[in-house]
Amino acid sequence: MKLAEALVLRVDCQRRISQLRERLARIVKVQEGDEPAENPDLLLDELNETINELTGLIVSINKTNSLTKFDENRSIADVLAERDSIMQKRKMLDEILENASIRQDRYSRSEVKYYRAVDIKKIQNQIDSLSKEYRELDFKIQEKNWTVNVIE
Repeated sequence: MKLAEALVLRVDCQRRISQLRERLARIVKVQEGDEPAENPDLLLDELNETINELTGLIVSINKTNSLTKFDENRSIADVLAERDSIMQKRKMLDEILENASIRQDRYSRSEVKYYRAVDIKKIQNQIDSLSKEYRELDFKIQEKNWTVNVIE
């Protein structure tokens, strides 16, 4: 199985777990004299099986990411950490930009006047640059995911 396929299956398991939890939450209490719409024991069994399947996928994905070379110096896990770092930086700059862009309306001369302490254009250029870097790195990661077999 390719790494990309394992990642898709992981998302599917996470989605199924969420749905099973919601279904269980709806049936754990019923009015006296009523029967639950579904058998809670069967749902719990299915939930446990899905959690076990997810755990196996995560172990395989993590092992593959750690042991597979992305390039001559980095593993896939290293590049994923780098990609996450780029996104963190981008989000931080985006928050700064959003806070600096909030307009303060003044209704009289006695009210406090605010000014921007940062260069909006410079920050926007940095955000654009980080976004491009993220997209390009993410594309290379996705490409690698379709060529690498999962390590069991």
